This record gives sequence, structure tokens and C-alpha cells, in this order.
Amino acid sequence: MRGRSPRSKRTESAGELLEVRVQARARRNEVVEQPDGSLRVRVTAAPEGGEANRAVIALLAEAFGVAPSRVELVRGAASRDKLFWIERRPLTLPSPRRGEGERK
Repeated sequence: MRGRSPRSKRTESAGELLEVRVQARARRNEVVEQPDGSLRVRVTAAPEGGEANRAVIALLAEAFGVAPSRVELVRGAASRDKLFWIERRPLTLPSPRRGEGERK
């Protein structure tokens, strides 16, 4: 997945909406890009009590190099087909500039 961006529903400067097909109770945790550019995420967690959703969020965060708090499940909490928002750039305030007459 590195070097190429998987097919996303919408890309903005702040992040991306990704459509993902999830397979819970898989043999291993992995993110697989399909030939059509869609993503399939396999997790070993069971789809009970949100356990699989939390595992998918952790796996997507690792795959895209962001903190899990930057990955949000938008739609599909109880479905295999899910929509995730991945915030790619943290919002930061510019550093304050010191005036000419200000002491350091």
C-alpha cells in the first residue's frame, strides 16, 4: 500500500473517505488492496461488541501511518461494508510571531 493511494470515495486536504470491506474472524490481521483499488481489511477479532471495528481502526491507522484517533467509522458499524474517515493532516496553529519591540 505504500506509494499508492487506494481508491477513495472523497479526498480532501484534511483526509480521505475510504470504503472498506471487512472480514472478521480471519486467520490474520491484514489490509489488502484489491485489483479494482478497493480495500479489504481482515481482522482476527470477532464482530461482537465493536471488537472488530476497533481492530479495523487500529489496523487502518497503522497502514496509513496515523494515530487511531485520526480514524473514524462514519457508516456501517454493523455491516461488512464500512465507510471510514482518515484524517491525514493534523490541524496545527501557526507559531506566534514576536513583535519587534517585544522582549524574548
